[in-house]
Amino acid sequence: MPKKDIDHVVVRHGRTVNDKEVSIPVATDLTTVPGIPTRESDVSFYSTNYPLETHNIEKTADRDWIWTVYDEKLYKYLERHDELVDPLIEASEGSAELEPISIPEKRVDVTNQIREKARNLGFGEVGFTRFDYHYAFLAKKSWVQYEHVICLAIEQDYIMTQSAPSLEAEQAHYGAYELEGALLLDLAEYIRGLGYHAQVHSPNDNSSVFIPMFVAAGLGQLGANGQLLSPHFGSRSRLALLTTDAPLTHDDPVDYGINNFCKECQICVNRCPGRALVREKVWWRGVEKFKVIYDRCRPIMGRYSGCAICIKTCPIQRYGMKPVMEYYVETGEVLGKGTENLEGYDFIEKGHFSPGQLPAFDRDTFQIPKGTNEDWLFEEFKTKLKSGQKISQEYATKFADSVKEVLEKGKITRD
Repeated sequence: MPKKDIDHVVVRHGRTVNDKEVSIPVATDLTTVPGIPTRESDVSFYSTNYPLETHNIEKTADRDWIWTVYDEKLYKYLERHDELVDPLIEASEGSAELEPISIPEKRVDVTNQIREKARNLGFGEVGFTRFDYHYAFLAKKSWVQYEHVICLAIEQDYIMTQSAPSLEAEQAHYGAYELEGALLLDLAEYIRGLGYHAQVHSPNDNSSVFIPMFVAAGLGQLGANGQLLSPHFGSRSRLALLTTDAPLTHDDPVDYGINNFCKECQICVNRCPGRALVREKVWWRGVEKFKVIYDRCRPIMGRYSGCAICIKTCPIQRYGMKPVMEYYVETGEVLGKGTENLEGYDFIEKGHFSPGQLPAFDRDTFQIPKGTNEDWLFEEFKTKLKSGQKISQEYATKFADSVKEVLEKGKITRD
């Protein structure tokens, strides 16, 4: 196949502060729009009439259920993880009220200072945009205080990620969030030292859907696996936000070619064990995207150590955006597609699966509680009534006590 025409070249900083800039060629046939194709009027309509809410509120039933299916080692690890991040979350919750510790220089843009500090702290991707309330969770909208948002990402360990699904890969995933939560507090303290407020949005207690703002800040594009595909880390980027009243210059969204590349690639779609990814894009809440089927994804994630096959088999994650896009320009093909090296994987209790092979699951695998705990209690109660089973006094009392417990617990925004 003849070499592809190049529409534009994206120049990005190196993977670390010590690495050279990279140039990423984007073929003409991969070029669409910077960021994500969006219908702003639809985004506004849905955010107003059907506001987003955190899964910690809307999906409490399966968030509680998932702890019942973790294996013992993962369960103990995640208990320890929660112990480590709880203080970080608490520190983040009140961070907006902390006053600056110096008087700022008037009319001085501090974008470059903050970017340099964040990179030196260890953040691999740093971008600036406005906080987009369209994507804020309903329970958190009034909590967000400042207009400007700093989008920050660190890299999940490369080697450990390639072992997914595994305890080791989950340790890489959650360990990155533990580190990131601490680094965010350090960066917030630095911004207060410049004379401005800084509000930490803990990655362990999300205030909003993060990816649209990362895309707006030019840090990547949305992949077919539902993840941000960033230039150096692909879907290994672990994301967090920090809002501030510091004077900043916003970055622009970038067309890395991902919108069309994912249509051509389809590896994550083909290799997903739960068949949770779709081949065609849809318009969803005003955004054109590949829609992940939650009810096919969540059960596999819960039962099989986080799964993450869609991350593991993504060529952008495995090889980096620059090599993948260069290979596409030279050959018109997707680097690694159809190879055992990229597409083969071992799946817990199921064995090895080469390209074209997928594990099989019985129907019960996908039967999990849905909605809130309250919703699920009533759903189970209705199922029992419809089946003609007799409702004993003991069962009725237990049901009433369970509902009371759920209602007394109320709405929380984190586990």
